[in-house]
Order: sequence, then structure tokens, then C-alpha cells
Amino acid sequence: MYNENQETVSNASATLPSETTEQPTVFVVDDEDAMRKSLCWLFESVQLKSRAFADAFEFLEFYDPSQPGCLVLDVRMPGMSGLELQEKLQADRIKIPIILLTGYGDVPMAVRGMKAGAVDFLEKPASDEVLLEHVHRALELDRQNRKAQAAYQAIIKRLKSLTPRETEVMEYVVEGQSSKAIAEELKISFKTVEAHRARIMKKMEAQGVPQLIHMRRQVPDEEL
Repeated sequence: MYNENQETVSNASATLPSETTEQPTVFVVDDEDAMRKSLCWLFESVQLKSRAFADAFEFLEFYDPSQPGCLVLDVRMPGMSGLELQEKLQADRIKIPIILLTGYGDVPMAVRGMKAGAVDFLEKPASDEVLLEHVHRALELDRQNRKAQAAYQAIIKRLKSLTPRETEVMEYVVEGQSSKAIAEELKISFKTVEAHRARIMKKMEAQGVPQLIHMRRQVPDEEL
């Protein structure tokens, strides 16, 4: 018997992105039972893991933002609408890619959802081919976003590994100051500055000053 709250996974093993060991999930939130079943069967048929929810509250109770995937979301639902769920996720800084499903009369609402950050919207009934194309694109976007976020967090970790003096020297380097100028400013020897610079480059895993500057400028001061 079909259970809409049971994950549907193909017997065939999927090739996972190198950035994660967890298979992405297509989350489906729609108050129509037949639509939920149809979508999950479709995703299962192409070896995509899926999980269905009858309303937004059920999804919010279950969803863990660390789990990769995308969200196929009905715009018009009782209780909390698709757009309200989208707003809730945005407020919580959850960046799961969202594909909005709409009836004909809901297109203006879907356009509003797109302006608020949804990656796509489709009118019901969407063809299987078109829907799968959009889902695969959303999953790839999620993979790229998570890879970028992991790289960003790695930079923050490296920056926090610097000693206060190394951080001070790095800021002068990022501003374009020479080792000689830094030594004069901090009243330390040129060799000491050079030693600090070498340790900074090693800790930051930077191949050169341009890369160091790029990494430092990605992170606002309040993140450190």
C-alpha cells in the first residue's frame, strides 16, 4: 500500500555528488492526495527520492535544512499557503530551491513567488517531462548552493584560525600594504612580517595575495 509519508527510493543506486554523501530528496507539499501520489510515483520512476506532505505545517515539522533537495510546492493550500511557507523559509534563511505549482487562476500569485525567490513555477497539470526537467535543474542548483556554502564556511574557519597578530597583518596585506610598510606601521621587523605572511598564506590555503584578498572580502566583519 502506498504511504505518502514513506520515502520512495529506487532499488537502483544513484550517483551522488562528491560534496555530499546523502541522496537529495524532492519534497512535495500539496493538499491534494491524488497529486501527491502522482508526483511521488513520477519521481520514483526516475530514481529520485521523494517525500510528500499534505500541508505546510507537516513539512516544517519534518524538514531538516541540512538535507539536500528541492521543494515542489502547491501555491494555494488551506492553513498556510505555498507563498506563506516560502516566506517562512526565507525568514528562517533556508535556501531550498522551490518550484511552485499553480492552477490557472493562481499565476499572478506564482509570479509573486518567483519575485520572492522561487526558482520556477508550473501550471497544473504540468507534463512529466517538463516537471522532471525543472526538478533536476532545482536539485543541481541546490548542489551548487551547498558547495558554495561549504566553501564559504571553510574560509570563515580559516580566518578564525589566525592569531590576532596574523589577522592584523593580513588586513594590511589585503589593503595592499607592502611588508616594509606593515613593519613600519606595527613597529616590528621586516622578517617578522614576512614570517607572519607565510603563516597566513598557509593557514588560509591561498596560492597568492589576489586569492587571499578575494577570500577575505567574501566574509563581512560581523561573521568573524
